Amino acid sequence: MTPLALLMIIAAYLLGSISSAVLISRLYRLPDPRKSGSGNPGATNVLRLGGKSAAAMVLVADILKGMLPVWISYFLGINPFLLGIIGIAACLGHIYPLFFHFQGGKGVATALGALAPIGWDLSGMLIGTWIIALAVTGYSSAASLIAALSAPMLTWLVKPEYTMPVSMLSCLIIFRHHENIRRLLDGEETKIWDKFAKKNSNS
Repeated sequence: MTPLALLMIIAAYLLGSISSAVLISRLYRLPDPRKSGSGNPGATNVLRLGGKSAAAMVLVADILKGMLPVWISYFLGINPFLLGIIGIAACLGHIYPLFFHFQGGKGVATALGALAPIGWDLSGMLIGTWIIALAVTGYSSAASLIAALSAPMLTWLVKPEYTMPVSMLSCLIIFRHHENIRRLLDGEETKIWDKFAKKNSNS
């Protein structure tokens, strides 16, 4: 591993450690997403807490956290495997943020950002997979898991040389959803529209 690649891995982790959900929620004077709603500091929970524009900002920021270090590293000539490690480092920063007591999100948006430099065709297929899975199941977590499981196969179809690092990234996302998997198996996971319906009935 070259010093440049090591520097980019560290930078990716530090960038990922900036919790956009917490900072943007403070800016919009919303509740702390780590302590409210689902307890997950991500765009979906920020949306659930009442901030549509705030949630959009969180989503974009989380995607950029994964995209920027990988894209910069790509133009610096770092090899595909290390690009995957850099993407994983950004996701680890998001999941276990150094600056926010290691209380982070699930890493889905950041992972999507890390995969975007591979190709917009892959990004489009993954987003399409997530939307279809959400429409069929009604569970945001199930949609994320299905997209993560599909990512290595879709990557192999587009750019096979990135299959191994993408598989590693998918494993990280699936591991981070272990609590959701348990709730899905126990029938305790709440469908995304049920959450909004409950919120609207209480408002």
